[in-house]
Amino acid sequence: MTHETISIAQDERGVATLMLNRPDKHNSMSALMIAELTEAARQLAAADDVRAVILTGAGDSFCAGGDLSWMREQFEADRTTRMAEARKLAMMLKALNELPKPLIGRVQGQAYGGGIGLMSVCDTVVAVDTARFGLTEVRLGLIPATISPYVLARMGEGKARRVFMSARIFSAEEAKDLDLVAKVTDDAGLQAAVETEIKPYLGAAPAAVAASKALARSLGPAITDEVIEDTIRRLADTWETPAAHEGISAFFEKRKPDWVTASR
Repeated sequence: MTHETISIAQDERGVATLMLNRPDKHNSMSALMIAELTEAARQLAAADDVRAVILTGAGDSFCAGGDLSWMREQFEADRTTRMAEARKLAMMLKALNELPKPLIGRVQGQAYGGGIGLMSVCDTVVAVDTARFGLTEVRLGLIPATISPYVLARMGEGKARRVFMSARIFSAEEAKDLDLVAKVTDDAGLQAAVETEIKPYLGAAPAAVAASKALARSLGPAITDEVIEDTIRRLADTWETPAAHEGISAFFEKRKPDWVTASR
């Protein structure tokens, strides 16, 4: 299958690499990328010869969040359309989260907003020491809604609250302390660190690995359809606030929103 925004490659061991492939846009997520990632998750789930999956991004960044054109479309859309688009993103994350294969994140450069969501559905994440992270939605007057069940499941509420609503950018070492990243390495050691994560799975029974992953998910925080729908509704509500209108307008007009105060 031909893809425009992602690529899938598989080696002789059965290790598949699912790559976000919009390097000129820092792999920001468009509507097409969301659709292609959803289909890729289904394809990889059904592939008996796939033993493990690496999720990564082409170029300088892992994923810088939402695509600007996609964001503008949401700004101009009605509530029903916004909820429908948010649901597509939520279902993509759900499909990756429930992938019955080990999913290893390989992260470099920027990982903001939706990029944090993609990391949170991985079973483990290896990051370059120069990578930068942030849940930046509140800068736009929005909330990190559809990604929130996975972010909270990964970090836990206490750690998530350190970064969930401040929009501050944090380092790879802090991402590790927050349990968002398992290992931090320099650029030269990144692939070797990923290989260290993959190797044990090549000696494990694939069906048992899938069953064990499903067991872990069932015992962790419940991410039900009701939870997902609630996050979509909350996001739609937030889009309709004066703060979101001001934040998005300011972003596209390349000015500061009216709530920004000077630092002391």
